[in-house]
Amino acid sequence: MTGKLIQSSVSQQHPGDDRIIIDLDGVLERYETLRREVPGVDVRFAMKACPVDDVLACLIRLGSGIDAASVPELEHALRVGAQPARTHYGNTIKSDKDIIDAYRLGIRDFATDSAEDVVALARHAPGARVFCRLTTSGEGALWGLKHKFGCSPDDAVHILETARADGLFPSGLSVHVGSQQMNPDAWHDAFERLSGVMTTLAQRGIVLDHINLGGGLPALHYLDQQGNPLRPPIDKIFLVLRERLGELRRDHGEHLRVVMEPGRYLVADHGTIHARVVRVTERHLLNGVRQRWLYLSVGKFNGLYEMDQLRYRLAFPLHAGARTVPAVVAGPTCDSDDAYSPTYGMVQVPKDLASGDPVQITSCGAYAVSYMTVGFNGFAPLRPTCTGGGR
Repeated sequence: MTGKLIQSSVSQQHPGDDRIIIDLDGVLERYETLRREVPGVDVRFAMKACPVDDVLACLIRLGSGIDAASVPELEHALRVGAQPARTHYGNTIKSDKDIIDAYRLGIRDFATDSAEDVVALARHAPGARVFCRLTTSGEGALWGLKHKFGCSPDDAVHILETARADGLFPSGLSVHVGSQQMNPDAWHDAFERLSGVMTTLAQRGIVLDHINLGGGLPALHYLDQQGNPLRPPIDKIFLVLRERLGELRRDHGEHLRVVMEPGRYLVADHGTIHARVVRVTERHLLNGVRQRWLYLSVGKFNGLYEMDQLRYRLAFPLHAGARTVPAVVAGPTCDSDDAYSPTYGMVQVPKDLASGDPVQITSCGAYAVSYMTVGFNGFAPLRPTCTGGGR
């Protein structure tokens, strides 16, 4: 996030002014970096990370397709300019009606991970292309995503054979190594699994035209729960992707198209929440310890949903260089989960903060908008505003 944007608001805010500002120039730069580091990759933005019209339109203009997970997401993407041929239904969980509605919208690419889903696709989306999601361990990621989605290699072979027999086109395989994946070896493991299944499929007369490496590329400027910078080895990750993709194409054909579904990597570091201080208090706990608490106008349920795994960077424009004191940071709702855990230590905040003072929270571009869809406890969702993107 540029210094210009971080310093863009220094006056006191009023209730209801909370918003998230997304730097489209930063999103554009990340997109270009990914395309440069993984040559030939077909990007399908995971729109659930930031379903904001200007973000979607910006990425579509750059050439990105869209990974959508529901019919409303598909409708949203198409409304802002996505092409059906560059948009896929990436959720393996969908009802008969979902399939019918997506097919009517012109969607012909569907993710799957079960024979039951394939039967429904054959009935309601005749001739569609299907790609099968393989399970991964999720080890090394902040969010492993290892239980709800994906199937075993043996099941994947059966599923794609069933798809072929039922008149569908078995087009590919997909993986997801876990969100905010920090370990380059996770991609090594995923490629091993992909290659093994592709070999078995080829022996049975099924030659895939693409693989989908899913999401998992990490944001670069997060803090861990102790407040230390997370330092994902992004250069090593890109190196692994290039090397293993080269091997996969040599082994299974240069024709193989490579799809990725980045979300967090593209947008997380380019969103800043502009919020305010609600109150600073001091209280005695049951053990007699006196503790300072800083309550913000945003928290777990209206912008900072991932505070169980991350500590967000805070800036206080009216108090630059001021003396600081330790405090527990919490959101405004009447819910005890709406706070950083004191177990991981407190945050240094300006001593003289007052109710209404502005606070800026960086690296919030991913999921801050999408996780907050209704006003929990009556606190409104963030209003998104985009800047830049004029290139």
